[in-house]
Amino acid sequence: MPTRILLEGRPGVGKTTAIRRLAALLHGRDIVGFTTEEIRQGGARVGFALETAAGHRAVLAHVDFPGPPKVGRYGVDLGVMDRLALPALTAASADPVPGQLVLIDELGRMELASASFRQAVRSVFEADVDVVATVHAHSDPFTDALKRRADTELVAVTGANRHSLPDELAARL
Repeated sequence: MPTRILLEGRPGVGKTTAIRRLAALLHGRDIVGFTTEEIRQGGARVGFALETAAGHRAVLAHVDFPGPPKVGRYGVDLGVMDRLALPALTAASADPVPGQLVLIDELGRMELASASFRQAVRSVFEADVDVVATVHAHSDPFTDALKRRADTELVAVTGANRHSLPDELAARL
């Protein structure tokens, strides 16, 4: 049975750092998916970039993007999800490779604005593949449904465990 883990935590607690460290610890595995990171200018956050496990990178959201959609002050380029995130997720769910690990950072409002992304995530969670994804602690109908799945473990990321968590997960995976 595949492992499915949701790393839940408040913004800034270290979810992205934990999932990136996990990927580094599991460098011998076939990893697909993506991580996100803040874009800063002069100390201020102005957007978010998406980077795939294969090293492709693009700006997902930015204060200078007009939207729609808009999430807070950021316009979101849903084409980035379609071009960069979806191909690997779709392939992982359609033709699972033994030992493959899908990493998704994150299941947040910007990413979930894409209906095709939501469908790809549903498919990945139904496939015979290991999945580790990060998710905000706030309530959302889509992520709440994933959190309630009997085959999915919800792990809280906190200031106390964010440094040891990647090692613990790597040992399990």
